[in-house]
Amino acid sequence: MTNDSYLQSLLAKDERILHITHRHWLVLVREVASELLLSLALIVLITLLLVFPIAGPLVALGYLLLLLPLISLSHDALEWYNRKYVVTDRRVIFLEGVFNKDVTDSSLEKVNDVKLEQSMWGRVLDYGDVEILTGSELGVNKFKTIARPIQFKTAMLNAKHALDSGTLRSSARPAAANGAADLPGLLGQLDALRQSGVLTEEEFQQKKKQLLAKL
Repeated sequence: MTNDSYLQSLLAKDERILHITHRHWLVLVREVASELLLSLALIVLITLLLVFPIAGPLVALGYLLLLLPLISLSHDALEWYNRKYVVTDRRVIFLEGVFNKDVTDSSLEKVNDVKLEQSMWGRVLDYGDVEILTGSELGVNKFKTIARPIQFKTAMLNAKHALDSGTLRSSARPAAANGAADLPGLLGQLDALRQSGVLTEEEFQQKKKQLLAKL
């Protein structure tokens, strides 16, 4: 789902990424707006100076100054891209930083409540704030102005439901001790995993065959 090697290195064995989002693109536009305006002003100034042959040193200085907002703009874009909000089948991960990484994660088992806030414009442009209340020492994680907040919340709640109901682990090791009497319940657990996105259709069919083969 992602080619981020650092994020992949954070995952435990058999842990699967279900959803990734960033802060909304409006946040990036707001952060780089001043750099864009300054770059545009310098480009206009350099273009005007090129008309005058004696302004060569000033043109060189203009090009040098143009590097500053471009470097700042590139840094802001990298910071925005590397700030990620991730839902796996076991936890919620907040990851930020280009070179120095800062990672915070909350186990889905410790998530007590989730609050979603969206303004009118947030509903139109699909952004909002998601507040996660947990039983850990951190207590509250608030993700502000993230893109696709409803999908993020839904993915997290579906994964938590699968984990809390025990279907995640039971599907990996389906018990056949009770024989055919347990078959409808086990198949129902597998189907719930498929509908919540924890299992793909191919994985569902494979585990279904494994279950039937043990009877």
